[in-house]
Amino acid sequence: MSLPLQAEPVDVVVIGAGVVGLAVARALALEGREVWVLEAQDSIGSGISARNSEVIHAGIYYPQGSLKARLCLQGRQMLYAYCEARKVAHRRCGKLLVATSPAQLADLTRVQASARANGVDDLQLLSAAQALALEPALHCHGALLSPSTGIVDSHGLMLALQADLENAGSQVVLHTAVDRAALSHTGRHQVWTQDGTSLAARSVVNAAGLSAPALARRLEGLAAHHVPREFFAKGNYFSLTGKAPFQRLVYPLPEPGGLGVHLTLDLAGQAKFGPDVQWVDDATDYSVDPSRGAAFYTEVRKYWPALPEGTLQPAYAGIRPKISGPGQQAADFCVQGPQTHGVPGLVNLFGIESPGLTSALALAELVSALLKD
Repeated sequence: MSLPLQAEPVDVVVIGAGVVGLAVARALALEGREVWVLEAQDSIGSGISARNSEVIHAGIYYPQGSLKARLCLQGRQMLYAYCEARKVAHRRCGKLLVATSPAQLADLTRVQASARANGVDDLQLLSAAQALALEPALHCHGALLSPSTGIVDSHGLMLALQADLENAGSQVVLHTAVDRAALSHTGRHQVWTQDGTSLAARSVVNAAGLSAPALARRLEGLAAHHVPREFFAKGNYFSLTGKAPFQRLVYPLPEPGGLGVHLTLDLAGQAKFGPDVQWVDDATDYSVDPSRGAAFYTEVRKYWPALPEGTLQPAYAGIRPKISGPGQQAADFCVQGPQTHGVPGLVNLFGIESPGLTSALALAELVSALLKD
């Protein structure tokens, strides 16, 4: 739909129609609130939500007590239940975390203990022989099997979320970029779109992904120190020509400097590898440099030595919306409600990178609770 030149006052404006924005809007709409989701692009979920691995994460690596750890575990359970109920295509395929050298074997038990502290208690420690019995093409010295890891059709998920919120009387408005807003401590927040339309909203949720910090700086009445600096980490993916000899996802154990190059599968069984980490200043360049493929061959052959030469092709790239930079410890999700910044009816979502897709429904519950408080 298109916005009228003079819009009626609205209850809630959610900025951004990615998976998190749609999940938030759905949760609020199901509570009986009137929600308008404003999306700058011509379709839902065309940014971060369309350029990831589509993995349902178990919640293994995140620091104990972090939002990422808590919301990933909660969100994963909610997401599987939602996909079952709404017939969203998904598969609980499982994942192998592999030790590619004897020196990494001790790391497997440390990862298992860390995961257990996060509430992930289903990891199974496997010998090399046990891992190869599951995946004969694999090379490893030991592995952890994560049976609760899966994959999902992210676009199908977003269509279901959109249908739910629209059936509850709310709406998604495309081609509608938000320019700025004037925040109020006593009444409605005034939101202006780039075409000059003005909306008066009781609540505003900034779920703009890569643009969330930049948008927050244009919220008049929000103190500047509440807005984190953004960093952009590009992740490149290469796809495999032909059929992969794997039924499960394969992740090397993290090493200093990165998480390694993962093997993930889509619902059709097509394999892709990535993402790597490429710090960039331009958050709009999604091209994949074919020359980066050489490093992919080296990394993948640590756990799949038989990867044939010439079978990796540039596929796509995504940009992670980070709020921590190169060499810094990875930041937690940053979900700021009125209790943090003091503005009634405003929630900002910063740094919602992986496991944002897995955590979307849990993030939506958190936003709803912050607005109620």
